[in-house]
Amino acid sequence: MFGLPQREAALARGDNDTIGMIQDGMFAMSARLVLTRWILACLAALFVAASAHAQMVAARDLAADARLASQRKIALLVLFSEAGCPWCERTRQEFLLPMQRNPEYGEKVMMREVDIDSSAALVDFAGIKTTQAEFARRLRVNMMPTVMLFGPRGEALAEPLVGFRGADYHGYFLDERIDGALARLRGAR
Repeated sequence: MFGLPQREAALARGDNDTIGMIQDGMFAMSARLVLTRWILACLAALFVAASAHAQMVAARDLAADARLASQRKIALLVLFSEAGCPWCERTRQEFLLPMQRNPEYGEKVMMREVDIDSSAALVDFAGIKTTQAEFARRLRVNMMPTVMLFGPRGEALAEPLVGFRGADYHGYFLDERIDGALARLRGAR
């Protein structure tokens, strides 16, 4: 009987060691619970990692986007950002992407992003081909992040939101600009 696990030894002796069997059963259930929790934690981490890498739609044709936004009677919100800007990332992740997923904001704004350092092709509001960097330069966007709201002809509908003013107030200032832009856009019709 030496070398046998305790449960097998108890059964070999004819002992009815129910406490030991219960403990073994509880250990097995505990091990399954730990494994289940570990799997769920891994899935949650994958979900968070996937959403953390979610991006806004890059601006490619602002004239077409403005026409579509005009048909829907909503403003075109453009985030001007640059690579490596932590405030741009916070604005995107903490405010704009959650807004983009919220159907209420889908009835208010269409969102696009312009990378001020990018040579990616862009059609501006007048239908002229340019680059994202040149478009930002023409608008004199030089501090990041900058959020601007545009109407159907590329006219600014609200004062630009420049910089990141802290998580406590940034959402308020953003909503204030969006509501003002909509009032101006819809009041003009």
